[in-house]
Amino acid sequence: MADSRIRNIGIIAHIDSGKTSTSERILYFTGRIHRIGEVHEGAATLDWMEQERERGITITAAATTVEWRDHRINLIDTPGHVDFTVEVERSLRVLDGAVALFCGVGGVEPQSASVWRQAEKYDVPVIAFVNKMDRVGADFPRVVRMIQEELGGNAVPVMLPVGEGDAFRGLLDLVAMKEVVFTERGGKIHIENQPIPAELSEEAGRGRRFLVEKASELDEGLLAKYVEGVEPAEAELREAIRKATIARKIVPVLCGSASRNIGIQRLLDAVVDYLPEPEVKGGPLAALAFKVVSDRHAKLVYVRVYQGELRAGTYVLNSRRERRERVGRVLEMHGHRAENRDALRAGEIGAVIGLEHTLTGDTLCDEEHPVVLEAMEFPSPVLAVSIRPESRADRDRLSYALAKLAEEDPTFVVSVDPETSETLISGMGELHLEVLVDRIKREYGVTATVGRPQVAYRETATAVAEVDQKLVKQTGGRGDFARVSLRLEPLPAGSGFDFVNDVKGGNVPKEYVPAVEKGVIDAMQKGAFAGYPVVDLRVTLFDGDYHEVDSNERAFRVCASMGFKEALRKAGPALLEPVMEVSVIISSEYLGPVNGDLAARRGRIEGIEARGNTHEIQTRVPLAEMFGYATDLRTLTRGTASFTMHFDRYEPVPPSRAEEVAAARKK
Repeated sequence: MADSRIRNIGIIAHIDSGKTSTSERILYFTGRIHRIGEVHEGAATLDWMEQERERGITITAAATTVEWRDHRINLIDTPGHVDFTVEVERSLRVLDGAVALFCGVGGVEPQSASVWRQAEKYDVPVIAFVNKMDRVGADFPRVVRMIQEELGGNAVPVMLPVGEGDAFRGLLDLVAMKEVVFTERGGKIHIENQPIPAELSEEAGRGRRFLVEKASELDEGLLAKYVEGVEPAEAELREAIRKATIARKIVPVLCGSASRNIGIQRLLDAVVDYLPEPEVKGGPLAALAFKVVSDRHAKLVYVRVYQGELRAGTYVLNSRRERRERVGRVLEMHGHRAENRDALRAGEIGAVIGLEHTLTGDTLCDEEHPVVLEAMEFPSPVLAVSIRPESRADRDRLSYALAKLAEEDPTFVVSVDPETSETLISGMGELHLEVLVDRIKREYGVTATVGRPQVAYRETATAVAEVDQKLVKQTGGRGDFARVSLRLEPLPAGSGFDFVNDVKGGNVPKEYVPAVEKGVIDAMQKGAFAGYPVVDLRVTLFDGDYHEVDSNERAFRVCASMGFKEALRKAGPALLEPVMEVSVIISSEYLGPVNGDLAARRGRIEGIEARGNTHEIQTRVPLAEMFGYATDLRTLTRGTASFTMHFDRYEPVPPSRAEEVAAARKK
């Protein structure tokens, strides 16, 4: 069963593609707001945080609800900056469809590919909107090709632009076969559907034939008509496009200009016509908490209800934490403003106040019918800085602020360096940590000193090694005895950790095997090369021994930890560093100096693409070499260049560099 009057959608894109501007127009044309707030003026409704308004970027995913053609659209505007990719990840986990925005000039950009992959991961149907068609250099066919070739999306235009750049004035609707003309009169946008003019009829005809061909691939009735040369009815074609979109067989492509209010109403029509309604199941409550917002005053938990209803004033079970929670207030969010609701029903998205123990990824369900919904996976932080309070009075407030922010953001990790006792905060990049430190100061009133950025290095093994480790402690009375034989093998990058129990004949009783695995995991927190966490290896327990009186879980855990450390020393420990995928957009005149600078940073140039008077350099550079790059790039290019950077993978550190890192770590 599905609720055909609801759409849960997100807007996803590369930074500066116009997501928030598009969201503002959606709010305006649906009557949610009566004045459009511009991003560059710091007045966008959904960019409500001070840091968002100051920087002109989206940092946190903001939710709102609008009405269009008797449909209720729950909309989430997500960030485009890679440092805040967690916001995209957790939003797509609970959404039924997405609008992918592309700049008419830039096309598919680095973060476009990242958010596209996230949508694929959660099997979310997508429609594409090519924005900024009024910009000089806008090229609609090129963007469509990029979606097809670089993202692998079966991009199918359902409309075409009439003119591009300064000449952009309207749209060709290939479903209704009309020209859509936009005019502004009295401060309002007026839309007129007109017959397609003769000079555009050939272009419209080609586009229409391509659309019908693609839409008919999943619709036998439409396919038969297409083969016979019979034109389908408008409603029939829309239904075929909808089926193909929901099946992720095609990506309908629209176009417009949010800044000039062109194409937004047609985008809303496409959301209703082509994106799926939520599946609604009967039965007891099942809801997923997908986002937590904490401050000094309240904790707000965003939820998607999949089954039953979440009612204010009732008790629910947090099945992941096995805690009973009381639902205080139930809210419908509009940016940072809230409207009270009696309940959220299946298929709806909203927020709850009162859930003290619930975190991102937790399941809320009926106490008599426990269920656990699939949680979310988040990337590990790649950058850390030390932080300390400037005064004794700030100490407790800092601890409280860090706990609240870590509760809110799964990619923000707080730890203590065991050697220096410094508090370390880790995140996805310099901007991520900069924003969090700013929030600590503004929202929690804490003055703190932040140290230099530290790279989150890892260690691994380069060879196979075996060890036979024995632990014997006798202090009078019952002692400790354990023996384990371990084999350590390196795994491909990104594989993580794999533990295998291959003991034959009961030499290690089954009840002690989990203690062996825990001991190995304990020892993996500090590697043999420079004391960094160990990753990407398999540990096999293949033999051992025990004593009926002196063996216990603690003995096997300690013995396994000792054995792992010895095996790792034999297995050629190596240092790994995070390597970033970097894209730099520059004018042609600066190509040489920027390339030279990237090479000096141990960068590997993997491609240079000409884009009119600019070039895009695609490269991979170790994170350790990228600190301060924004300032250096501005200096090299007189402030005309831009770049994006996101984590790609861990790679071995060159030997000479690895020795430097290890020496610095031991100081």
